[in-house]
Amino acid sequence: MGTAGIIDLRSDTVTRPTPEMRAAMAAAEVGDDVYGEDPTVNLLEKRAAEIFGREAGLFVPTGTMGNQIAIPLLTKPGQEVICESRSHILDWEMATTAVFSGCLIRAVPTERGTLTWADIEPVIFKKGGSFRAATGLIEIENTANLTGGRCTTLPVMQEIWANAKDRGLPVHLDGARIFNAAAALNVDVKTLTSGFDTVMFCLSKGLCAPVGSMLVGSAELMDQARLYRKALGGGMRQVGVIAAAGLIALEKMPARLHEDHANARLLAEELSQIECVDIDLDSVETNIVIFRLKGEVTASELVNRLKARGILASTLGPNMIRLVTHHDVSRDACVKAAEALAEELEVATPAK
Repeated sequence: MGTAGIIDLRSDTVTRPTPEMRAAMAAAEVGDDVYGEDPTVNLLEKRAAEIFGREAGLFVPTGTMGNQIAIPLLTKPGQEVICESRSHILDWEMATTAVFSGCLIRAVPTERGTLTWADIEPVIFKKGGSFRAATGLIEIENTANLTGGRCTTLPVMQEIWANAKDRGLPVHLDGARIFNAAAALNVDVKTLTSGFDTVMFCLSKGLCAPVGSMLVGSAELMDQARLYRKALGGGMRQVGVIAAAGLIALEKMPARLHEDHANARLLAEELSQIECVDIDLDSVETNIVIFRLKGEVTASELVNRLKARGILASTLGPNMIRLVTHHDVSRDACVKAAEALAEELEVATPAK
């Protein structure tokens, strides 16, 4: 349950630091991170690299910054970055791929919302001396936010990694919710991400840290990444007070993510019983539930009705709604939210 009885299902970004995190933040040993002298940040970066089987890590304020640092690390200006058409780097990162990296995004629409090699191969362009920009990078998002938190499985990614390597193409992972994917697929994050050149993941979503994301990769790439972080205004000072919460998020919070997935499934199954709701239960693999409203009621109308009852949700268009479960919304709260949704939609749908 959120603040003052609010049930906040807008996103897992609204999670608040746990009491253990707050205590660790208050007691954190700090130093100037730009000088490399913050011991808590250094430990967080080391542990992130170890957990993901990489040589080094970099603490960044946001996942967007992590993604946008990785792109110039792996591309040259004037190249294309292949991604799925609903990817975060395309729709939610302010065209920074063009502004900062000088690259164009080659968006690939898919039915499921997750890329396979069969989707990627036809749009790769490697020849020089033509009018078309060459492919410089393949980007994968796992889980896929705007398709309901769907997971890309290990065999699918292994095929992408192998073929990308044969083509001489680097691969970056937007793993904002990679721990959710790992929990759903029952595969550890090291194995699930082993073929990526760089991996970004968030500490501040389902893992409950108040701020921060990580970028991991080779030591050489992370040395260069520090320079790009500085160029983007991400050089931080006594940031161990935040990194301390990130350490707890990294070490302890992934183990409970299955609870959020179970709550999302509960919401989805309850919604599937409502006549004016169109939902694909197979798409609900992690902690995100997206559904379409049929009939006259609009998404904004329903969101406003729910808000009046202390339940917060997000719209994804005129008739689409997204709900996201997380640490701060209990199972009882999800039951209450499902009941309120059913009641409001029954009121909004005239009897036949």
